[in-house]
Amino acid sequence: MSYKYLEHEADLGLEAKGSSLNKMFEYGAIGLFNAMSDIKKVKPLKSINIKCTADEISTLYIEFLNALLAQKDITGMLFSKFEVKVSEKKPFSLKAKCYGEKFDAKKHKAKTEVKAATYFGLKYVHDKDYKIICVLDL
Repeated sequence: MSYKYLEHEADLGLEAKGSSLNKMFEYGAIGLFNAMSDIKKVKPLKSINIKCTADEISTLYIEFLNALLAQKDITGMLFSKFEVKVSEKKPFSLKAKCYGEKFDAKKHKAKTEVKAATYFGLKYVHDKDYKIICVLDL
């Protein structure tokens, strides 16, 4: 499965798709950070843990992406590898181990700055696969 970017007026749409909830969240995180920098150049040297809870899967997804953005701002790190575990019953909870390294302007080319993951256009679908769409505020 994967992620892809969707056209949006001034911002960026992000669609993440996975064979499981865990994979959907992981691909969303990869898409988020690849929008900001080429994550192929981000080595998984350090890790941080993130925990989130929410009443809905879609809300949990937005909380997770925004927690990642907060960690980027607090630690100065970019992340390139994610191990996500999502509980599949209410209240939904998430535990993630996120791997990356400190941003280095010589090594990591900045693409675009993402301010937040938003609820605008938020859509979660679970049929054969798991798919979610949100808009990233640039």
